[in-house]
Amino acid sequence: MANVYLGCPLWAHAPWKGRFFTAKASREDFLPQYARVFGTTEGNATFYGLPAPETVERWAAEAPADFRFCFKFPRVISHEKALVGAEAETKAFFERLAPLGHRLGPFFLQLHESFGADRLTGLERYLDALPKAWTYALEVRAPEFFAEGPAEARLDALLTEHDVNRVIFDTRALFASSATDSATLDAKRKKPRVPVRRVATGRCPFVRFVGDPHLETNDPLLQEWARTAARWMAEGRTPYLFTHHPDDHFAPDLARQLHRWLHES
Repeated sequence: MANVYLGCPLWAHAPWKGRFFTAKASREDFLPQYARVFGTTEGNATFYGLPAPETVERWAAEAPADFRFCFKFPRVISHEKALVGAEAETKAFFERLAPLGHRLGPFFLQLHESFGADRLTGLERYLDALPKAWTYALEVRAPEFFAEGPAEARLDALLTEHDVNRVIFDTRALFASSATDSATLDAKRKKPRVPVRRVATGRCPFVRFVGDPHLETNDPLLQEWARTAARWMAEGRTPYLFTHHPDDHFAPDLARQLHRWLHES
């Protein structure tokens, strides 16, 4: 399936040693071993700070040519400055990751839940200034963008006009879970509980699925996403699908389940 990318929210997770990675894998082995199975990954660490130049060079050497990194915009841009006066930080972000070249998938801009419709003009101004060489995805969390009203219509129209993909965050399985372990309870406190929107505003629909720790209970929703992804691919789009787990221990297992349903769709 050349026109779909499937992966996890991270690639360097030491608890995967002996399960997903080989038992003796070192940190230098994590990305090469991960990339043998999955074609993409979220790069959430860039939300907190930029990687060192030598780290980016190492990723470029370790990742195969058809691999795609989807790095999150730094929080200084999205949360602290709310896209205003962030030109220098934005330029530094792209320049630091540029050595990855064609391995760069959609850059992922996550806005704070306080970023509402009153700031859409600022969002449009920011999107207009972004380099046209890259692809982008936007995640919103303000309730008015999920109310099926004028704010949501304006947002979707703006994203469609700019070929920016609306990030779809599906936490239904997480919040329906009966699990009471600390990782699941913590995830429920931190993850947004917003309606699912199966909207494709750009060429690369971007889905973040957070699963129930009881893996088998996720299958009905994963089947739904496999059918949706198949429809998007038939339209000529290239979906990016990421499977999260409360502590990410079983994120690869969820991705494999989704991969199976994709093959059957």
